[in-house]
Amino acid sequence: MMLFSDPICPYCHRVRMVLAEKGITVEVVNVDAHNLPREVLEVNPYGTVPTFVDRDLRLYESRIIMEYLDERFPHPPLLPVDPVSRASARLFMYRIDQDWYSLMRRILKGKHDDANKARKELRESLIVTAPVFAAHKFFMSDEFSLVDCCVAPLLYRLPLLGIELPQQANAINVYKKRIFAWEAFRLSLTEAEKEMIADIGR
Repeated sequence: MMLFSDPICPYCHRVRMVLAEKGITVEVVNVDAHNLPREVLEVNPYGTVPTFVDRDLRLYESRIIMEYLDERFPHPPLLPVDPVSRASARLFMYRIDQDWYSLMRRILKGKHDDANKARKELRESLIVTAPVFAAHKFFMSDEFSLVDCCVAPLLYRLPLLGIELPQQANAINVYKKRIFAWEAFRLSLTEAEKEMIADIGR
């Protein structure tokens, strides 16, 4: 098994979290998302990362890769067993991508005015959602799940995005402290990701 991963890509980061949580050994090939090697372009028609190769299987969308890994390596399970809860978790992941990751992309890639607008929208959305983080040990669950693997990389990048949360969103800061100390999160971090945040704090 092989994972083509950009060391600073949040979508790759969440796949690495799943690998770490399940203790799956794969060959992680670090690539530049903006200058992909031929190997990626040959197996992924969209030319994106993460790209996952397992023998004759090629997967190239982070949530699909995450769910495949969860089904192929079922212990520990990272999605609920019952269909209703499993569907709810999938919906949470979809909404995180649509509501938060889309704003993160606008902040990182957008022009000044649009980036500032997206930054404000993301900050306000997180503040409104803060009580949800206080309801359970993990995001919408008492067990660590794929949803946390989606949320954590985004929260880790808040300093990079220029977002500081107020006291009224302290539940998110409590969650961040807990999830950033989680072994799978610590193991999933690349040196580039550690340095990326450390440089902002200097």
